[in-house]
Amino acid sequence: MHIALVAGELSGDLLGAPLIAALQSRYPHARFSGVGGPAMIAQGLQSQVPLERLAVMGLVEVLRHLPELLRIRRQLYRHFLADPPAVLIGIDAPDFNLGLERRLHVHGIPTVHYVSPSVWAWRPWRVRKIARSVDLILTLLPFEARFYQDRGVQVRYVGHPLADAIPMNSDPALARQALKLSLPANARIVALLPGSRVGEVKRLGPLFLETAQWLHVQRPDLHFLLPAATPQLHDLLETMRSEQAPNLPLILLQGHSREAMTAADVVLLASGTATLEAMLLKRPMVVAYRVAPLTAWIARRLVSIPHFALPNLLAGRELVPEFIQDAATVANLGPAVLRWLEDGAAREAMMAEFAALHGKLCRDASQEAAEAIVALLNREPPAG
Repeated sequence: MHIALVAGELSGDLLGAPLIAALQSRYPHARFSGVGGPAMIAQGLQSQVPLERLAVMGLVEVLRHLPELLRIRRQLYRHFLADPPAVLIGIDAPDFNLGLERRLHVHGIPTVHYVSPSVWAWRPWRVRKIARSVDLILTLLPFEARFYQDRGVQVRYVGHPLADAIPMNSDPALARQALKLSLPANARIVALLPGSRVGEVKRLGPLFLETAQWLHVQRPDLHFLLPAATPQLHDLLETMRSEQAPNLPLILLQGHSREAMTAADVVLLASGTATLEAMLLKRPMVVAYRVAPLTAWIARRLVSIPHFALPNLLAGRELVPEFIQDAATVANLGPAVLRWLEDGAAREAMMAEFAALHGKLCRDASQEAAEAIVALLNREPPAG
């Protein structure tokens, strides 16, 4: 059996790898091809192109890479027509994957889209394209499944793999030991996570360092952790730190973002999956985001949700402070971080709400997703 999977970035690679493992347990002789990163390749995927060539974010940014993206999609289309898979599973990257899924769906190849596009937030008319492109959509968040059910699209809520992977109780002391931090045992720590892409870090890195300097003036006892997602970002952040905040008590890490968040008393971070991870680790957080000005101008006219941070979307209200574009300033971020450091009652209440949300997201997502795909291939009626 040939199973095709196409991931659009590293977060999709991390979803695809355990899904391949779950499918292998059901189809031991299956072979896997498509696009993936190191985790999926380690599980046996034959990747047709490097994952990095698909990992482009932002409306304006995608336009610059559009010719190459279209060439890659045509290449994959021809590959899967020549060697038809039993099912094509597009993992996230909806603007790339839905077009590929639609074209193969026309040829009778069953298609699944894993991770819902944000149709509930903006461009809701895309649900019609999704319905024409896929036989089944797998959602990570419960409110997404309700959106599709209301519109007659076959859907299954599988839970979030991060909720399965992160224990309900995380230990900051153990994380500090694992990082081998040469800090006092009772040190107060703020973790800074300005993003995992160069564009994000260029926009948010200087702001986060400036905020850390402001915080250090208010609280000279504070220490800061700054994990870099890649060696390239490590070099970029090292340059920013040396130019902007050479005397700040800051430890620059290569990787180890989860350990840094766990070790911290508060996390200042870019909006994205990292906010969900911080929530599951029960860490108080302040969320910020900036995009290219034209992207922001377009988004403001299309986005229809009151919040953008995942914990707030899950709760249906603002649990954690969030600041976007012009609101992402030191004057807003600094006091918001300081409040989490100084208001113990607010911290405890927030952590209890995070624990309740964690419980709702734990469903053994990779196994749930594999079961839904098997049911589709067996033409069984969809489960709840």
